[in-house]
Amino acid sequence: MSVVSEIGEGEWALWRGFLTMHRDLMRELDGRLQRDAGISQADYSVLLSLFDAPERRLRPGALGQALGWEKSRLSHQLSRMAARGLVERAECDTDGRGSWVVLTREGKRTLLHSLRDHAASIRSLFLDALDPEEKQVLARATERVAERLGEAAQRATG
Repeated sequence: MSVVSEIGEGEWALWRGFLTMHRDLMRELDGRLQRDAGISQADYSVLLSLFDAPERRLRPGALGQALGWEKSRLSHQLSRMAARGLVERAECDTDGRGSWVVLTREGKRTLLHSLRDHAASIRSLFLDALDPEEKQVLARATERVAERLGEAAQRATG
């Protein structure tokens, strides 16, 4: 039995369309962030995670987990961002071997500068393309897929 026989032609088209839409949407959002704020989508994700964190700082492991990134990807990203003054690493007072990733003043300024344009782009490119019923259907579908992924992760670590 082949994989193709388990997924119908229309379902394959749906899947390919979803992948294409996601890739193109992320590419466009990234391009706009670069042009409007001088940051990448990856920069934005790190800055937003730190902005939302208590005291605007997180341990690297917690940040990586929140972003769903591998340790090496996070390390390279943080090095690039630290060189630009967007984040800094600070020693952890309670754990001599540990450190914090801290949002700098420049990082906060950069994030706040990007928020309005980025939100407007999300609205115009994605949200405004959907009617209210489509938004509800998409929200329900997103929740169900996320639940299924959570169950799969639990079984894998379980």
